[in-house]
Amino acid sequence: MKKPLILVSNDDGINSPGLYALTMAAKQVADVVVVAPDREQSAVGHSLTINQPLRVTKFTKNGEFLGYAVNGTPADCVKIALTSLLDRTPDLVISGINHGQNTAVNILYSGTVSASTEGMLFGINSIAFSVCSHSWDLEMDTASEYALQIIKKALNQKFPARTYLNVNIPAIPSNEMKGIKLTQVGSGYWKDFYEKRKDPFNKEYYWFSGEYFESENELINDDIAVKNGYVAITPIKYQLTNFDSFDKFKYFE
Repeated sequence: MKKPLILVSNDDGINSPGLYALTMAAKQVADVVVVAPDREQSAVGHSLTINQPLRVTKFTKNGEFLGYAVNGTPADCVKIALTSLLDRTPDLVISGINHGQNTAVNILYSGTVSASTEGMLFGINSIAFSVCSHSWDLEMDTASEYALQIIKKALNQKFPARTYLNVNIPAIPSNEMKGIKLTQVGSGYWKDFYEKRKDPFNKEYYWFSGEYFESENELINDDIAVKNGYVAITPIKYQLTNFDSFDKFKYFE
């Protein structure tokens, strides 16, 4: 009997510890193909490369073949994998494990989440995984353990149409984890600013920065769930039309 097939991508780049941990977890239950950016692509959102060629290169880690590195965005990686590289449609598209949480408004900017969005647009069960720490030295055992638990269940279900899962895992030891919560998208936001600096030639430039303000309402949202030690699973539905507003815009007709 043929094993399920899982496509793995991310936005931290093919050499990230999070992607390797997720790949090793997925290999316990499925055949795995990795197609990921050849370098960090954080916060690129759902952008696609249209003005330069995409190059696909075999990538090895620890002396063994890991997957394919692409000089493009996470969405590029999933799209080229599904249309040009794979000889069969995967049963699941997973992205991550991202270094840094993708809760609340961060979902809109995240390349990790966008890789899963692309999988969903092809009608495939898709999941984005993030751990709530930016450290590349973080031990990934707990995060990959929960990722595997979720992957096993996802392989045996069909997600609702145009819906994917966004999973955020607290960066805490396994014995401190309180469990899994289904959550809504929080209301957290960034207060953005640009630092004005000068280069060695005394020319001015700007460097993006900001301060994140977490959601402050009930446990059901993603920010608060991870803050309280829960793995947050948020079903995201890709429906852009605000049908409830039609009556308010009747004056345009």
